[in-house]
Amino acid sequence: MSLSSPVVATDTPSNPSSIAYLGPAGTFTEQALFTQPDLAALEHVLAPSISDVLLQVSAGGVTLGFAAIENSIEGSVNVTQDTLTFEADLLIQREVVISVQLNLLARAGTSISDVQQVVSFPHAIAQCRGWLREHLPDVAINASNSTADAARGIAEDGDGHTAAIAPGRSAEVYGLEVLAEDIEDHPENETRFVLVAADGIPTPTGHDKTSLVVFQRADRPGSLLGILQEFAARSINLTRLESRPTKQGLGDYCFLVDLEGHVADDVVADCLRNLHMKHGRVKFLGSYPAAGSTGDETRSQASAASQAADAWLADLRDSIG
Repeated sequence: MSLSSPVVATDTPSNPSSIAYLGPAGTFTEQALFTQPDLAALEHVLAPSISDVLLQVSAGGVTLGFAAIENSIEGSVNVTQDTLTFEADLLIQREVVISVQLNLLARAGTSISDVQQVVSFPHAIAQCRGWLREHLPDVAINASNSTADAARGIAEDGDGHTAAIAPGRSAEVYGLEVLAEDIEDHPENETRFVLVAADGIPTPTGHDKTSLVVFQRADRPGSLLGILQEFAARSINLTRLESRPTKQGLGDYCFLVDLEGHVADDVVADCLRNLHMKHGRVKFLGSYPAAGSTGDETRSQASAASQAADAWLADLRDSIG
């Protein structure tokens, strides 16, 4: 399987100059970022961890940050979610979704039969469990800070018995051989990345997504139902809902929500108002263009419909008096 074309939605804060993302060079994050020509042209700052990416943006050290937030197989990237929820006040500007293609990499001259240890980022390891169980059932599995960090370590200090799970870009950057291609267990494996900034909300496009964190006012029967009813009563579709511990004590959870629509939409704004008033604190993580293979078509249709509605309303008002 070759890497499919990325599904993207583009909108960027004005005059960005620098962008931080998980290093070292050759990460899957870098591969995703390079699908975006405007982001690829910025000054790149490689960070040692995802939390450091986001905190650099929050502190003003860089203009933008780019980080993985969700995988279609393994679910949310918790360090991204938790940093956005509890540690940094940032706004999502864009999402980028690309297919995952992972390889087993090693130094030149290494064969699969030589491999005694496999190293990679935990999410990447999890996405290849079945392949590892079938082809390398007895090897040691160890975690690294990123897929590229695993590849770099092998290139610099490899002993001929260690392999890394990493994207093709890592093989190019560090001069490693590909022992096996496309070793991910699920062919429909995708990862979603978000572009974040310290401020600014992209203008609505007609095909948008809004991300929130809703903190319960009290842990009582029906509290989640009450929150969900706010969306149901307005026919707002939720594309993601999950709970995360607030780190305040056992049983104390908040809810991470992605919904269709933009805060500029009256129905979404009314929903957020009621959530804040009735159910507890709401942290707004951004309204931004939604990714999707039909995104451009949907946005075009929405623009045409808006123009037609404006013309219809103008014609009615011309008849007044």
